[in-house]
Amino acid sequence: MSSAPDRQEAMTLIDDAVRAGAGLQAACAALGLCMRTLQRWRVHQQDGRPGAHRAAPRNKLSQAQRQAVLAAANRPEFASLTPHQIVPRLADEGVYLASESTIYRLLRAAGQQHARGRARPATRRPITTHRASDPNQVWCWDITWLPTTVKGRFFYWYMVKDIYSRKLVANEVHEVECSEHASLLLQKACLRERTAGKPLVLHSDNGSAMKGVNMRAMMDVLGVSSSFSRPRVSNDNAYAEALFRTAKYCPMWPEKPFDTLEQARQWVMEFVQWYNLEHRHSGLNYVTPQQRHDGQANALLTKRAAVYALARKQYPLRWIGRPRDWTLEDMVYLNPERDSVREVKTAQAA
Repeated sequence: MSSAPDRQEAMTLIDDAVRAGAGLQAACAALGLCMRTLQRWRVHQQDGRPGAHRAAPRNKLSQAQRQAVLAAANRPEFASLTPHQIVPRLADEGVYLASESTIYRLLRAAGQQHARGRARPATRRPITTHRASDPNQVWCWDITWLPTTVKGRFFYWYMVKDIYSRKLVANEVHEVECSEHASLLLQKACLRERTAGKPLVLHSDNGSAMKGVNMRAMMDVLGVSSSFSRPRVSNDNAYAEALFRTAKYCPMWPEKPFDTLEQARQWVMEFVQWYNLEHRHSGLNYVTPQQRHDGQANALLTKRAAVYALARKQYPLRWIGRPRDWTLEDMVYLNPERDSVREVKTAQAA
């Protein structure tokens, strides 16, 4: 690693050699340098590599000056003030110690950079990460509108979905949106899936029906833990939103609005039957939600992999690279935080 004087001497020697008629490349080679290094030295006079020895900056505060800044910031009358308010007050006293950014930096280095005053410091957004390794561990639910032939009137489709298998475990259609209907639907779902005594998380957005007294009371009775979308995060209930989009854009969706409540209920029942038993879900590597829910997915995917392996053996020239991956992830995450997922995967690998 060359020091600054050595660099300057090398550049002087090369310039002298070039003026004497030598080639630039040959002059660099004679000193064991490449032309790119010489170009970099001319642009950047200081060594930017880690570990380089450099002169201390001339504007660095001395230890006494640093202590004076901290002492001023810790004065009783400045206890609830930020550096942006401390600097002007010191200027009114005819004193200049440092800029606002320097005071912030020194306070941070001294472990004193924290919220001042009575205002509570900003809290980190609540973590809504949940993971499921089997069915009936994490559910999500939501309500969507179903159009009717009467303008301004809607029917309300209540839906509960298992995020591990994508199965629709409970569905009902009502004329109103309220927590009473939601609590009864959750009770039916838990009885049907036999979740009593098992840990279960139910995720939803922050609607009135989701946070109603009846719904919260029913969750306490059933031992279901609540999870809500973060404020101002529109896609925190992505599994439910994806389901409603599938429903409203599939060929089964009626061309005209629903006339009666019974008609809407009949359509929802038919859609749920198709979705759970016939729909090959892209998020499940094209097995049905019911097959994943019942534990049949892995055997089916293993069979598919064997079919592909046989086809590759019979027609090797038609295959480039690896065959299609017919496996499924063992864990399904709801709104994964990067750090949480990384920690889980690291633990599994260990």
